[in-house]
Amino acid sequence: MIRVGGMTPLTSIDFPGRLAAVLYLQGCPWRCGYCHNPELLPARGQGGVAWAQAEAFLHRRVGLLDAVVFSGGEPTSQAALPDAIAQVKAMCYQVGLHTSGMYPARLRQLLPQLDWIGLDIKAPDAHYDAVTGRRDSARPVGEALEAVLASGVAYECRTTWHPGLFPLPALYGLAEDLFARGVRHWALQECREEGRGLVAEATLDLQRLGAGFERFCFRRG
Repeated sequence: MIRVGGMTPLTSIDFPGRLAAVLYLQGCPWRCGYCHNPELLPARGQGGVAWAQAEAFLHRRVGLLDAVVFSGGEPTSQAALPDAIAQVKAMCYQVGLHTSGMYPARLRQLLPQLDWIGLDIKAPDAHYDAVTGRRDSARPVGEALEAVLASGVAYECRTTWHPGLFPLPALYGLAEDLFARGVRHWALQECREEGRGLVAEATLDLQRLGAGFERFCFRRG
């Protein structure tokens, strides 16, 4: 049975253009220092939402919501995710997925069932392990990115950044690398700590960062 650590009943920002509910799945093997949901890191957390409860809620919202987003934690870390997605699709919801791309083989299997993907790109390859706290973490994400771009599924790549993670020149290099790989939709997200933004927007050349992308934005907080 899938382990749901929490739920947002209604959002208009987690699946572009759709009214959605978000299910936050328990468990993530990475240890990014800026993680906004540290309570979801353990494979089994305290409390949470029973799948039967989440399923009953979604049945009641058929016709009122457009989509369900599986987030985390890292949702692809749970073997029960494909079955949960199938049950949601059977209710005629669209399905979105927020993922860090750490399990590309699992992601490839899910792609035919997905309507939108938010793929986290944590850092340039050389800085990945320092951000995630795990060795060889850039390699699977590169495979996941290739799979997403080849699938034709709507997507957004997102990078959360502050200068302590990796230097600004490396951020510009990441933008160029993503564009060279074929990414056309990228969001740069400000990292926050205790409610305080850690990026001085004036230090960013947003025109340079967004050059070539069909859709680029800098998100505060």
